Amino acid sequence: MTKTFSWLPLALCSLALPISISMAPVQAQVPGFCHSPAGAAKAKLKLLRAAIAGDVEAQRAYDRQVAADAQELQQCRSRNWPQNQAIWLRLHECDLEPGVLDTLLDRIVSRGYNQVYVEVFYNGRVLLPAANNPTTWSSEIRNPKYANRDLLAETIKKGRARGLKVYAWMFSLNYGHQYGQRSDRNSVLARNGQGKTSLTLLDYADPNINLDNGDIDRAFVDPYSAQARQDYARMLQAILQRKPDGVLFDYIRYPRQTGGASVSSKLSDLWVFGNSSRQALIDRATNQKGRAVIQHYLQQGSISAGTLKSFDSQYPKEKAALWQGRQVPKGKLPPVGVRTTRLNRDLWLLSVAHAYQGIVDYLSIFATTSMRQGVPAGAAFFPDANRRVGQGYDSRMQPWHRFPKNIEWHAMSYGTCGNTSCIVQQVQRVLQRASGAQVKPVIAGRWGQTYRNRPSLETQMSAIRRVAPQVRTVSHFDFSWQDPQFANARRSCRVTLLPGEDTRQSSISP
Repeated sequence: MTKTFSWLPLALCSLALPISISMAPVQAQVPGFCHSPAGAAKAKLKLLRAAIAGDVEAQRAYDRQVAADAQELQQCRSRNWPQNQAIWLRLHECDLEPGVLDTLLDRIVSRGYNQVYVEVFYNGRVLLPAANNPTTWSSEIRNPKYANRDLLAETIKKGRARGLKVYAWMFSLNYGHQYGQRSDRNSVLARNGQGKTSLTLLDYADPNINLDNGDIDRAFVDPYSAQARQDYARMLQAILQRKPDGVLFDYIRYPRQTGGASVSSKLSDLWVFGNSSRQALIDRATNQKGRAVIQHYLQQGSISAGTLKSFDSQYPKEKAALWQGRQVPKGKLPPVGVRTTRLNRDLWLLSVAHAYQGIVDYLSIFATTSMRQGVPAGAAFFPDANRRVGQGYDSRMQPWHRFPKNIEWHAMSYGTCGNTSCIVQQVQRVLQRASGAQVKPVIAGRWGQTYRNRPSLETQMSAIRRVAPQVRTVSHFDFSWQDPQFANARRSCRVTLLPGEDTRQSSISP
């Protein structure tokens, strides 16, 4: 899910004053969405505490309750819309502490979720054990005592025991800052016409999670790069070995920019100047004249009448510059001025189409890899990121309307207008273009209250249901918004389930 996080650094969290806080949920129990009664959640947590302390009978009772709740969740979801209610989730190293992951997943179930999208690659880190990480990226699990623990595999196993389908949610074309700093990988970064990479863009820092502005830890790669694809393929294979219930590809686009740069309106704005992308664009020519014209256009940004005349002389046997998909009228050539105008227009459209195609090809390769192994694939995207804007295009250039129809379309419908109208419009826009694809809207907010100018989750969902009852899955960004105290405690290892532990850690209640 493309978004900006700005977490408190772990070091700052560890310097916090001693505290003891109750982690009672701030969300209201909302009827009609399969939320569990608070009393049942408390009883379940009590059993878990006793089980962690070594009570064998409590462990058996807790396991029975987990199984019973899984069955009840399945039955409730089958009776209520939507059939699948999903939550996006970032895990942390401290979730490997005794009982923390169990408690986390129990909270998710108690809110009526039967799917969870676990972030497995983000900010240049991967959720694989440090002792078994064959990828180019470092492991999110850095504490040596957990070097052999597989948090993703454990979450999949524990999630399924609770009736949850567990998807792997992965950043895609954003490979992370450290990757971009490597001398042996710098050449695979996407570049615009000024030779800049996304690393040189301004850092739009925000003290809070921001869904609308900027990109995080951004090092966008050239989607045509064979090296970038090879690195990602190796990581994807490692994730697929854990057999998640699905894979969701995020950041299937180019960098978001702001101000005037938010619109790509000229060749130099496009991220097609990386080594691989540039060569692939030139190779789209189908005759020598076309090749020469594309090369000149990439160097100069336009073709003049004089330059066109020189190409006419240089390639007298080739009537027109040709490339994939280009057709020219038969018969006598128009005047050079007319041909020059048409040529520049066609070259611009070729360059835009090439930028788009790189995104589509990249996604198709890895979605196919996943599906061939029996794991469903999906893509997260912004409904407005494929728009024409005047004579240009949204700088993200995310051609979701051309994404494969046999994958899941997770439309991030994050509109903020004080009500549900803009959110509904985004969902409807995607449904109109879906042509049979499974559309699974993503919304942001909290249960039972307005949050960051967004109506409550149940209000948004009811609005979507009215206009799109055929939608069967809706997901929510993200768990930390719903349970911020618990999320912060998990990040900084301040959750305790055992009696007598350090009082600086946070006690929890459901």
